[in-house]
Amino acid sequence: MRILLIEDDKRLAILTKKVLEAEGFDVDISHNGDEGVELALRGVYDVAVIDWMLPGRDGPSVVQAMRTARLFTAVLMLTARTQVEDRVAGLYSGADDYLTKPFSYDELIARIYALSRRHAPSAAVNPSELRVGKIVLDTRTHTARRAEHILDLTKTEWTLLECLMRHPGQTLSRQFIMDYVWSYESSVQPTMVDVYISYLRNKLSLPEEKDPVKTKRGVGYYLDKNDA
Repeated sequence: MRILLIEDDKRLAILTKKVLEAEGFDVDISHNGDEGVELALRGVYDVAVIDWMLPGRDGPSVVQAMRTARLFTAVLMLTARTQVEDRVAGLYSGADDYLTKPFSYDELIARIYALSRRHAPSAAVNPSELRVGKIVLDTRTHTARRAEHILDLTKTEWTLLECLMRHPGQTLSRQFIMDYVWSYESSVQPTMVDVYISYLRNKLSLPEEKDPVKTKRGVGYYLDKNDA
């Protein structure tokens, strides 16, 4: 399970990350609301654990931005506020549950599991698969194919394809793709996006099939749902 933790108390965030990773979760951390929104809108997280008080956007504003973008990741709000009206306000912002500070890690883990069960997809849908047209990405077996053709992808190519498939038909800027694929590595240049788009196009190329990766000049790239 992939967790996004948005918590400005760095000591608490690091400790919480260690506890959750010991439970087997994959955890990403952000320490402010603005960056937290950018990470959340990637759409790759099963549960977001979001503190109420944050630099930049506060917790409820982060959740509202997620819901406005029609992103329905399960959200657990952390808050030191004990007033009923404050907790109600957090739920009205779009959070699914709340946990007051200080909290026990046993309860945090139990609430995360409960939220993931409530938000689990229908049994008729394979939650480990991403499908756009003829392209299938299986995140459980880490295999990819277009039609019946198996794609031999590097780690970077895989992540790039995942990025495009999680936003089908949506033009993604080079900066967005850089942040998603290379996780804010400062040494990565925008030209790397163009290079890896070219690599990916070569891997996706099949006889009598159109190129599914489209360029919007001066803006970025997108995966054409109709030609994929």
